[in-house]
Amino acid sequence: MPRTHRGVTAIYPGSFDPITNGHLDLIQRGSRLFDRLIISVLRNETKQPLFSAEERIAMLREVVNDYSNVTVDSFGGLLVDHARTHSATVLLRGIRAISDYEYELQMALMNRRLNPRLETVFLLANEAYSFISSRLVKEVFSLGGSISGLVPPTVEQRLKRRMTKLRKKGA
Repeated sequence: MPRTHRGVTAIYPGSFDPITNGHLDLIQRGSRLFDRLIISVLRNETKQPLFSAEERIAMLREVVNDYSNVTVDSFGGLLVDHARTHSATVLLRGIRAISDYEYELQMALMNRRLNPRLETVFLLANEAYSFISSRLVKEVFSLGGSISGLVPPTVEQRLKRRMTKLRKKGA
C-alpha cells in the first residue's frame, strides 16, 4: 500500500518562461507525491523574461486548473524565505541531465545550509521531455521551428501572439 505524505507542502520553483510539457510532467507527478504543491514563479526581471511574472502565473493557472492540490504563487528573494512563508518542508526540482544535477546540487546544499529542515526532492525528467527547456523552446520557436507537443496548446498560442507583437515592434 503506498505511503501517504500527510500535511506535506512542497514548492516547485522556477522561471517557467514559458511552461513546458516537461514542467507539466513534474507538476503532475509532484501533485501525487505531496498533499500541497505550490508552483512558485521567480520574479527576476534582470533575466529579461519573454513573459512577465503575471503572464507566467496566468499561463500556469490555466494548465494546472484540474489539480485540486496545486496552487500558483510567485516570489523574489531567497527561496528558503518563501518556503518558510508557506510552511513548506520540501523543494521539488527536476533533473534532465548531469549538467542539471551539478547546479541543482549546489542550490540544494545552500538551501539546506540556510534551512536544515527544508528538503530538496529531485525527480528525473520523463525521457520524452528530457531535452526540453524553456530557453530552447523560445529559440526554436523564434526561428520558425515547430514546438507542438513541447508546450501546452494555450502556451503555444501565447507564444505566437508574443512573437507577432515583437516582430511588429522590430519592423
